[in-house]
Amino acid sequence: MHIKSIINARKQVNSFKNSFHGLKVAFFEEQSFKIQAILALVVFLLMFSLPLHSIERAILVLAVMFVLGLELLNSQIERALDTAQFDHNPKIKDIKDLSAGAVLLASIGALIIGLFIFIPYLT
Repeated sequence: MHIKSIINARKQVNSFKNSFHGLKVAFFEEQSFKIQAILALVVFLLMFSLPLHSIERAILVLAVMFVLGLELLNSQIERALDTAQFDHNPKIKDIKDLSAGAVLLASIGALIIGLFIFIPYLT
């Protein structure tokens, strides 16, 4: 079996285009994602300007990507519920708040990880 029969290159390219379009939408239309992406850039600049160990860099990348990924899911949930909501529904508000809470917890965790890793290098 040839790899061409397993992977359809055109479909794969379209998938990447769609993914990048989603990131573009998130960055330009979602305030929280934009702030988190800018903070991620700061973390990456610090990460490569300090003499961190490879494992420290890997942990920072995982923490940052986890927060950004959760924020994308949060935005997706909010948009889907906004589309379905015709009137005020306290259960929908709770779902949105739960989703935002997940992002908040991940962000606090990423901040703590960042402090543990960066403070020894900055003091």
